[in-house]
Amino acid sequence: MTAPTIGFFTRLLDDAAPAERYALATEQIVHAERHGIGRAWVAQHHFRAAEGGLPSPLVFLAHVAAQTTSIRLGTGVITLPLEDPVRVSEDAVVADLLSGGRLDLGLGSGGTPSSFAPFGEDVRAKAVTYDRKLGVLLDALGGRDIGEDNTLYPDAGTLGDRIWQATFSVPGGHRAGVHGHGLLLSRTQPRPVGDLHAPLSALQDPIIDAYLEALPAGVAPRITASRTVFVADDRAEALRFAEVGLRRAAEGFRRQGQTIPGDDLDELIAALDTHLGTPDEVAESLAADATLARATEVAFQVHSVDAPHAHVLRSIELFAEQVAPALGYALTDTSFTDIIKEKA
Repeated sequence: MTAPTIGFFTRLLDDAAPAERYALATEQIVHAERHGIGRAWVAQHHFRAAEGGLPSPLVFLAHVAAQTTSIRLGTGVITLPLEDPVRVSEDAVVADLLSGGRLDLGLGSGGTPSSFAPFGEDVRAKAVTYDRKLGVLLDALGGRDIGEDNTLYPDAGTLGDRIWQATFSVPGGHRAGVHGHGLLLSRTQPRPVGDLHAPLSALQDPIIDAYLEALPAGVAPRITASRTVFVADDRAEALRFAEVGLRRAAEGFRRQGQTIPGDDLDELIAALDTHLGTPDEVAESLAADATLARATEVAFQVHSVDAPHAHVLRSIELFAEQVAPALGYALTDTSFTDIIKEKA
């Protein structure tokens, strides 16, 4: 298997006003492009600033596209049950055209139950709603009739070949595979009550198995594994930020009904599948993650450590310059080589 490429994931969780959050996230993505990162992902979240500050990811990515030239731009994810699938198709096509064909359309069924009611949707029916709206979206992007002899304009070009589906489950992996879509795996996910210390690979490898089994013949797999990664110049600095961010994240998961075992920092680092420390320490930690060997892309995000902006930029640099080469991850052929020469 070829070496995985690298993605950067931002949740727009800086402690700042919304406009500044968007400016900081844009700077982080520009910084990632400059350091040879191949794709940037952003998540959609409604209503609650503490979960993520971006309800309109396609609008944001169209703005980012104007500030960048080569990095791919992905939604990770749009909560499809809360959207009109025809409008998603139209907005995605326009954003793709404005970016020069750099958009990747990641979709999911949603994870915040309280967000459904304002959109007139029943969270209990989200799986059925997702499947129905996915069918409409695929028809639109495929140039098929979406009602009253209407087809999408502008047409989608190859955007229909750049759809990804996020899932926590084996059936979700099968569904992504059947459609020939990419598979998005989360940075962490709930463990069974009887096996709270199971490695993340025990949950995600069966999803990959189902995905690969369902993938049509001749369709190359696309598997992005997101991971919480914070690289710092020294471990003490990384732990200082993790102490605050991981405790806050653990309490948030517990309020949602999840069981997060342990309370000291090392236990939380393990329970929340966090890779942090110096470049050597992070490389060693990621190398032990068995699922990453099966991924075609590893997407790193600082959340839930949630370090300040300057430290996020430094983490991007250290990941690209030291962690990725140590693991054999593939950087793009952008200006990264020039950056290394400048530092020499």
